Amino acid sequence: MNDCIFCKIVAGEIPSYKVYEDYDVLAFLDITQTTPGHTLVVPKEHSKNVLAMTEEQAKTLFAKVPAIARAVKEKTGATGMNILQNNEEIAGQTVFHTHVHLIPRYDTADGLKIEFTNNMDKFDLAELAEKIRF
Repeated sequence: MNDCIFCKIVAGEIPSYKVYEDYDVLAFLDITQTTPGHTLVVPKEHSKNVLAMTEEQAKTLFAKVPAIARAVKEKTGATGMNILQNNEEIAGQTVFHTHVHLIPRYDTADGLKIEFTNNMDKFDLAELAEKIRF
């Protein structure tokens, strides 16, 4: 894609701080650095997001994520890791090229807060499961 910033990074048209690269995948430091070591893992082949990927494309990308995440965690001295992947603008996707965020975690005051709320009383889980089942 001519206007995709991640495609331009993959092509070497825009510089990046690479931490891993092979034939299919590139991992580089996110310029926002939510926490030190915040890394993006992207497929070299363009796809908008996971929802647009084929099964093979997803297998290729996600097969590399554990090893890259372990390396980032180990080399940064992090005590944990958030692995995030956003799809569509409403979910926080701002670059429309599939990418996985590896965010090393150091302590509870390191700049990232993810909070899940309990909304179970709002849903009939059996009805919802039936609606989603395929």
